[in-house]
Amino acid sequence: MSETIPQPPHAPHLGGPAPHPGPPLLATPVPGPPAPQMTGPGFPQPVAPPATPVQQPVPVPHPPAADHPAAPQPQHFTPQPPAPQPPTPQTPTPQPATEAPRTLQYRFDGPEDAPVLVIGPSLGTTWHMWDRQIPELAQHWRVFRYDLPGHGGAPAHAAPSVAELADRLIATLDGLGVQRFGYAGCSIGGAVGADLALRHPHRVASLALVASSPRFGTADEFRQRGVIVRTNGLEPMARTAPERWFTPGFAAAQPAIVEWAVQMVRTTDPGCYIAACEALAAFDIRDHLGRIGVPTLVLVGAEDQVTGPAEARTLVAGIPDARLALVPGASHLAPVEQPAAVCDLLLTHFSTAWQDAPTAAPAAPLVPGPATPAAPFAPLAGIAPAPDAPEAVGPQRESRHERGVKVRREVLGDAHVDAVNASADPFTEDFQELVTRYEWGEAWSRDGLDRRTRSCVTLTALVASGHLEGLAAHTRAALRNGLTPAEIKEVLLQTAVYCGIPVAGAAFAIAQSVIQEETTPPA
Repeated sequence: MSETIPQPPHAPHLGGPAPHPGPPLLATPVPGPPAPQMTGPGFPQPVAPPATPVQQPVPVPHPPAADHPAAPQPQHFTPQPPAPQPPTPQTPTPQPATEAPRTLQYRFDGPEDAPVLVIGPSLGTTWHMWDRQIPELAQHWRVFRYDLPGHGGAPAHAAPSVAELADRLIATLDGLGVQRFGYAGCSIGGAVGADLALRHPHRVASLALVASSPRFGTADEFRQRGVIVRTNGLEPMARTAPERWFTPGFAAAQPAIVEWAVQMVRTTDPGCYIAACEALAAFDIRDHLGRIGVPTLVLVGAEDQVTGPAEARTLVAGIPDARLALVPGASHLAPVEQPAAVCDLLLTHFSTAWQDAPTAAPAAPLVPGPATPAAPFAPLAGIAPAPDAPEAVGPQRESRHERGVKVRREVLGDAHVDAVNASADPFTEDFQELVTRYEWGEAWSRDGLDRRTRSCVTLTALVASGHLEGLAAHTRAALRNGLTPAEIKEVLLQTAVYCGIPVAGAAFAIAQSVIQEETTPPA
């Protein structure tokens, strides 16, 4: 049986499908790839793929399934009238609109008395990216799928970190009485699963990390993506999604799926997308992989250019009980591009590596609560075995320095800080130490102003003092801290009145160059 919580009403979307469409499943045949390559001692072989097409339990109309080689391959489809909505499950008590929700939009598929398997989506997608696996998985498990905030019509309450997403997922499962579950997640969905395995190991019976990584690229890359979306909207991300998600041959052969992918991104809430980018920018568990103690499958498309085989092997090398599955003919969205192969691998893994609940008491959570409002996108550096000791009469030099390094990198970017550190020598290193502790570990770390406001003050001070050599770096920082080009323009117009036309004119020229460079979408 299938259940789904009521969907909020959607505004009409000109030129595209409803905000929560399922994938238009293969309109033309695609030659099947060779069998997935699996490594790891004792890893069993996958079950044979079904020979007949499967029907998808989805709440909105979309083209019929036609993935497996023996299935008929329709060339076109005609949208049908909406099907009757399935029953509504028991859901957590609604919270006032003024409070950020602590739960996620979800749906169930499969028998009510079966073990629960939680499946998480990737950034920019909806739970429909897993439609092709559900008919078979739901024969063995009660499958729980969720949407990220602002995705697929879910309420647009942004989550500032991967840990916050995991906390909302746990709260949702708690409200449904689900205590122990298997977990499979793609990309940021995999990051959520890794966080759960670190902080709630007693809840996770088995883990599958699909197209995931212990660190997703660099912080600069994802914060740059946030700047582009804040300035240009989601169209640049939607336009480039197919080349990130699919192999070129698949994208050329399946234009309907490409269009479905583009529309999924276009109908995502921009603020929630930016927050997810910030969460990925801060996510880094490379030093903590050895603490993941549940049986883990690391699954990756052989042609994934986003989180490819190299990242997958890093996960396998660091997680004690992890095995690798390499799926030929697939890129980042392997569950969509090679659904039968991915389904077989998940069936095999969760059927053979489901760990019984431990008898010992669960370990205490290892990550502190959400970050303070002044630094809403704090990295997951808090996965330390113990919290920091309280500071004595004055803060220790090391703690100020560490805090300063973190904030400096978050505001100015890794590339800038790395360049400054590389140019330091014995004559200047003490000065850089002073800047890190005093400017970034104290002034920029205070809670009294948010970073947007501090950027406004900094831009004004640089223009007023004539220190324009720092304006380019702080214009980039202002964009990363959430100021739009229009707001930066207003700040500089204000400086023209109080600081003088000539210096403001020079500041406009510097800021204009930086803004063009930072906000121009990739070709």
